[in-house]
Amino acid sequence: MAFKTIDLSNYDVNAIQIFVGNQDVHLQVLRKAFKTDFILRDQQLKFDSEQFDEIQQVVSTCFDLIESKHKLNEQDVNYLCRLAKNHQLDQFDLSHLQPIAKTKSGKLIYPKTLGQAILCDAFFHNDIIFASGVAGTGKTYLAVCYAVMQLKKEEVEKIILTRPAVEAGESLGFLPGDMKDKVDPYLRPLYDALYDMLGVETVERLMEKQVIEVAPLAFMRGRTLNKAVVILDEAQNTTQAQMKMFLTRMGQNAQMIINGDITQIDLIRKEQSGLVQATQILKGIDRIAFVQMSADDVVRHPLVQKIIERYETIEN
Repeated sequence: MAFKTIDLSNYDVNAIQIFVGNQDVHLQVLRKAFKTDFILRDQQLKFDSEQFDEIQQVVSTCFDLIESKHKLNEQDVNYLCRLAKNHQLDQFDLSHLQPIAKTKSGKLIYPKTLGQAILCDAFFHNDIIFASGVAGTGKTYLAVCYAVMQLKKEEVEKIILTRPAVEAGESLGFLPGDMKDKVDPYLRPLYDALYDMLGVETVERLMEKQVIEVAPLAFMRGRTLNKAVVILDEAQNTTQAQMKMFLTRMGQNAQMIINGDITQIDLIRKEQSGLVQATQILKGIDRIAFVQMSADDVVRHPLVQKIIERYETIEN
């Protein structure tokens, strides 16, 4: 068996220990991803695989991360392996790991996973961003954080939050109150992020002035949205006609962030999801970005990631 070797002698012992991980956990991730054993001996990483370039790229980027963050976790290694195997790792650089925003108390908000970092980078370089993926990956929270920072910097004049009036297992018509009262409970993740960034009193004041606007998707019809960050949440539950209507509301100096999870479509005919269609027909258009989040990006309880992985094996 002809082993290939990557020389790690240029890295200090502490960095190598972080790379290997507690009880070789990061080598186990590499082993699972590339289906080969990895042996570390005398600062030489040996393995038998035809994917030498991809592995070398993962290893090099791991040490770049260690140098910048002084840490590395299983999620990082998993994500790098996935990017390398899909020949996308060359699109990643450490600038993606910069803070995206500040909370009301002044705490910096950093991306917690590489997938989140790529999503945050997409916010700064595109006019329309589709963020797809499982629950718990921070899509909604990061979108609101970015929108608030754009408002604070006076890059935009408004934040508009919307979602389709489709829900799992309940009917909006039977809920008390006007349409805003009916929809507000379903926008709770958006409100939570706003409160973190601005505080309850400021959010309420800005909503009174309609600087922050919350509305069901149907209320977007006929409007032109200028100088705003517009966030569409639960986009998997838009119909194809609704998605087209929403995207064509875009005006001057506007930015749209579309979040959704196609594994949780509540439409009667799932194949009619506007998010599914949009991801199929809009790829390749300049300044429209598609970011796919995965179980590796889940930032809730560690068990959530394992639960999602098990369900994915059943559904696939």
